Amino acid sequence: MARDRFTPEFDPDCGDVPLTTARQDIVIGRWQGLRELLRATGPDWLARGHRVRTLAQACAGSSTVESWLAAEPHNGDALVLRAATETARAFNLAITAGRGMPIDQRRIDAAVMACLQASEAFVDDPTPWISLISVARLYPAGVRRQELGRWWDELHARDPYSVEGHLQVLHYYSSRWHGSNGLMYDFARDAAGVAPPGSALPVLVQYARVEEYRAAVDAADGNRRASVGLGQHWKHDGAVSDVRRTWQRWIVGRSDHTVHPGELRDLNYLAHAACLAGVADVAVPLLRMLDRRGTRTPWSYTGEAEQQFTKWRKEFRVRT
Repeated sequence: MARDRFTPEFDPDCGDVPLTTARQDIVIGRWQGLRELLRATGPDWLARGHRVRTLAQACAGSSTVESWLAAEPHNGDALVLRAATETARAFNLAITAGRGMPIDQRRIDAAVMACLQASEAFVDDPTPWISLISVARLYPAGVRRQELGRWWDELHARDPYSVEGHLQVLHYYSSRWHGSNGLMYDFARDAAGVAPPGSALPVLVQYARVEEYRAAVDAADGNRRASVGLGQHWKHDGAVSDVRRTWQRWIVGRSDHTVHPGELRDLNYLAHAACLAGVADVAVPLLRMLDRRGTRTPWSYTGEAEQQFTKWRKEFRVRT
């Protein structure tokens, strides 16, 4: 009997079934499902952050979150989701305008104010501070160092090992935004160095590797010789060592072997790096952990996501 053809799954909800149900409510303009989901999530910051970010993307093109706020103007969950939604809308405008093209600063200011209002309404929640650091990238000159530092301190006090929070700072410090490769890698390595065993923070180095690659591709801009030189980006000794170090600190150090929806993208980043580095003894167990559960990034940065995900499983002869 022929073996079933492997087909990866790129579920935007990362297998979070209650999130999928709530997101479907947005299509019909029903906000009660969002309220129930976020209330049930409580202070599980990993799950809450994942759910708020995903819901915000879905709410960005609708008025569902505004309908919720009209009904419950002081609901902390609604204000947190509105802040993330305004952030998503600002980024959507920036994408539509095109890289390097400014957008109306009033839209950025409105997102910032929504984040600050949410942080006051739900004092313990790190999520508004993550949204705030994220939207800060859209100011053409960034924000003052003291201001960014204050926002970071607020986030860190609430969730010191937040991968998403660290990731937004990493993006801010990248050469594609308001920093440099050196500043970005320094931040990633410093965070990885103080992370406890089992923390996912060491994977920030793999996120930095992808950011560096994207900046290099942008800089090459059709220059074939420069593009060919990118081939070693994933395979040099430093990149290989980083993959092994993240594997050891994060995956080997884990006590919980469940793959939670909020960390699925992080695992895909490490698996992608291990595959392109040719580190089979790390790539194979990671691909087994993932099974069919892919996230389009980072695979889409080095080719078509489904083809890439399938190709590497075949390359390393991974069996489900």
